[in-house]
Amino acid sequence: MNFTDFPEAHDTDEVSSGDAPLALEPEELAKRQKELEELIDVMRPAVQMDGGDLSVVEADYERGVVAVQLQGACGSCAISSVTLQGGVERLLKQRLAWVTEVRGSVDEDIDMEESFSMGQGSYVPRYY
Repeated sequence: MNFTDFPEAHDTDEVSSGDAPLALEPEELAKRQKELEELIDVMRPAVQMDGGDLSVVEADYERGVVAVQLQGACGSCAISSVTLQGGVERLLKQRLAWVTEVRGSVDEDIDMEESFSMGQGSYVPRYY
């Protein structure tokens, strides 16, 4: 999945349901950026323990759309969708009131054998 497939996450000049364009005050934008960075930093060690990583690909702070990607061993893990939906999405929406949607994918650019070798902990391979 490529996040460029979702143009609405990139277009910050678009108008919301009203007629006025969305705009955040600089202080609110900085606050949201910091909150997101801090929460991702809290979640990353759990993913890293299984040989993966978590990164923010893109964030539309005005609309509350956050695109994340699981990397490393998570690219070949059968439960990566559970991690994205049950873990990352749930926590982002629970702890950041401004988050309305979380889009996630796995980095499939990594070589399958290399991805296997990174697996640790509760790692479950996607490929057999």
